[in-house]
Amino acid sequence: MKIKKVLPNNRKKSFEVVTYSRSYLFPFAKLEVPPSRENPIARVYVDKELDKEAFTYELESGDEGTVHMDHVLEYNCDPRYMRDQVLYRLTLAAQDCVESSSLSKRELIRRLGTSAAQFYRLLDQTNYKKSIDQLMALLHVLDCDVDLVVKKKRIREVI
Repeated sequence: MKIKKVLPNNRKKSFEVVTYSRSYLFPFAKLEVPPSRENPIARVYVDKELDKEAFTYELESGDEGTVHMDHVLEYNCDPRYMRDQVLYRLTLAAQDCVESSSLSKRELIRRLGTSAAQFYRLLDQTNYKKSIDQLMALLHVLDCDVDLVVKKKRIREVI
C-alpha cells in the first residue's frame, strides 16, 4: 500500500498516514526513536527509496527512523492486512505439509480437481488473490487439521 502523505500531530502524539484509500494514525510511542520535548520532530517525509511504502522522520538531534506501512496496518488492525497475514501463515503451513506428505504433487492436483498452475499458485506465499477456502481444501487433502483460535487481547498497563 502506497503512502500519499504523512503528517505529524504533536497534540495527538502520532503521525497521520494518508494513503490513497484512507488515513491511519500511528503513535509516537510505537517508534524506535520516539520524539520528546527536548528532541522534537524536525522533518517527516514519504520515503521514495522504499517505493512510497514507508515514511522516514528526523529528530532535531539528527536521529532518524523509518516506519513501514505494514507496521501502520498491523497497529490499526486493518482487516485486509490481517486476512493477508492469515493467508500467508496458512500457505507456509501448506508448503510444509506438501513437503512432508507421501502423496505426489500430481496426486494432490488430481484430488483437488484443479490444474497444476492453480496448485502452484496455492503454494505461492506472495499470491494474495487465492481464497482461504482453497487452502483449506488443500490442507484437508493433505490430512491436516486446521484450528482457528480466537483469544482476547491482553491489555498492557502503562505505568
